[in-house]
Amino acid sequence: MSVQDHRGYPPQRPAPSLDVQGRLAPFWRWVSELVWRLEHGFERARADARPEEDTRVRIFLIMIVFSVVFAGLAAGASYKALFADTGGRWSAGNPNALSRGDLTDRNGELLATNVIHYGLYINPNEIWDRDLAYRQIRRALPRIPSERLRRVLAGDRRLIVMNGLTPADKAAVHNLALGGVTFEAEDRRAYPLGTSAVHIVGDADTGGRGISGAELAFNDEIRAAGQRGESFPLSIDLRVQGVLENELAAAAIKAQAKGAVGIVTDVQTGEVLGMASWPNFSQANRNAAPDGATLNRAVSGHYEMGSVFKTFTVAAGLDLGLADMNTQFDASQALRIGNRSIKDFHAQNRVMSLEEVYLHSSNIGTSQLAVQMGANRMRDYFDRLGLLRASSVELRESAKPVVPRRWDDSTLASLSFGYGIMVTPAQVIQAMGALTNGGRMVPLSLRKGGAVGAQTPQIVTEETSRTILDLMRRNVVKGSGGFADAPGLRVGGKTGSANKLVNGRYEANHAVGSFAAVFPVDGPLNAKRYAILIVVDEPGSYPKTGAYVAAPAVRNTADRIAGFLGVERREDRWRTATGEKVPAYQDVAGDGL
Repeated sequence: MSVQDHRGYPPQRPAPSLDVQGRLAPFWRWVSELVWRLEHGFERARADARPEEDTRVRIFLIMIVFSVVFAGLAAGASYKALFADTGGRWSAGNPNALSRGDLTDRNGELLATNVIHYGLYINPNEIWDRDLAYRQIRRALPRIPSERLRRVLAGDRRLIVMNGLTPADKAAVHNLALGGVTFEAEDRRAYPLGTSAVHIVGDADTGGRGISGAELAFNDEIRAAGQRGESFPLSIDLRVQGVLENELAAAAIKAQAKGAVGIVTDVQTGEVLGMASWPNFSQANRNAAPDGATLNRAVSGHYEMGSVFKTFTVAAGLDLGLADMNTQFDASQALRIGNRSIKDFHAQNRVMSLEEVYLHSSNIGTSQLAVQMGANRMRDYFDRLGLLRASSVELRESAKPVVPRRWDDSTLASLSFGYGIMVTPAQVIQAMGALTNGGRMVPLSLRKGGAVGAQTPQIVTEETSRTILDLMRRNVVKGSGGFADAPGLRVGGKTGSANKLVNGRYEANHAVGSFAAVFPVDGPLNAKRYAILIVVDEPGSYPKTGAYVAAPAVRNTADRIAGFLGVERREDRWRTATGEKVPAYQDVAGDGL
């Protein structure tokens, strides 16, 4: 007999909490009455000596309960399939959601992605024979750290033994069927291109946080893109990057160099299309990297750049109205400043125009212009050009320059031809971009489309910018930059050669050779235009000057990437589309080049 109250009803259940009592009371009343009626049905069946009826009722009840449960599950599954958030593995609601979006180049080519790996965990309290477990796990996974495995097995709590197991690694250990051995899925960053763009892309840790390169610079945005199921594009073009890396390595190996840097940019947007540092390395085998290979020399390497700086000095003098292309400078003898004597590497020993000073790379001529300019005005222009602060590129590795403390006449003379200040290649190409895009300082950026909300102040006049473009082109067809001339691409540029300071003295055997170029130099000031900088650090071969160790790499790079960038080959006033001298061209400088 079931328990009843004095009225014959089942006992009352405790009342639900006040906040849900009103909603739950009808449901519980219905359930109570249903159970009471079923119990009475069983009692009547036994009283009437019909036990089979009692059994049928109970079976019927069980069928109803299971039917309701399965109907509820089916309804829930249908709702999930039809109406739930479709974020999938990328969604924030998924506990295995990827922490980082794919990193791609500007054309969507993959640079970095996430691959599911596993963490191996062991709870030694659930293992019967720890010695046997050690031997079996080591046999199944030889690369597991043996000391770590022993410590975990000797402990008394669940700990991680190893991260980064591949699905094959996991299967090998799982198939041992050992108690206490479990796995947890984890995202692991993979870099499918190996050494390519390694300094730009950088690295991320196992916790899904960027620790270097673009992975660190754009960490929050990459993570946000991953949660949205999107990728994050960089400004680089893998086709340009591949060419740059190839030509840079070829130049460095030929010159027997210690290191080398190459950068290609869009001078109108500031976008970095390629950035390479040689030697390079692979993130997957970072411990085996050659000495200095992990340093991104493009943004962290400091160099006295030599005569490349003459472009900045001449631009400042032109912009200030202190000189024009016909202004004369006496370079017939060495320039004396205090007890210092400044000479030319290729001395002309004559009076030269400003154009000739640039084409013949005269230290004497640019020193005179710098001294005339004065410290305040020269510092102002160098600051405008971004040469006195770290490059604006987003990489956290971007280093500040080493600038002079005193700006006396001797220092101004040194600065005019690239000594006395140590800058990064990124600073140099950013400044070159400003002088060749119409005079606007556009921040260097690894973001596709350029820096967001960037201010682009006018730092030199458009007239000065046009003059610099023409002067750089003249230097390639008439001056020291002849080896940089790519057929039909109207390349302009400036060589740079500097000895390095070793133990307090400038040593000729430790040199830096560079070439800064832009192409095409013709067309409107706002036309598409690209800058290339090649720096060769400590070439072992001779000659060591930028004209020989860097200019050919500029030519080859421009020649190979022009098609990717949509630059058409055509003639200008100096050369035909195939590189021959234009017959009508008159060599006004009388150089015969």
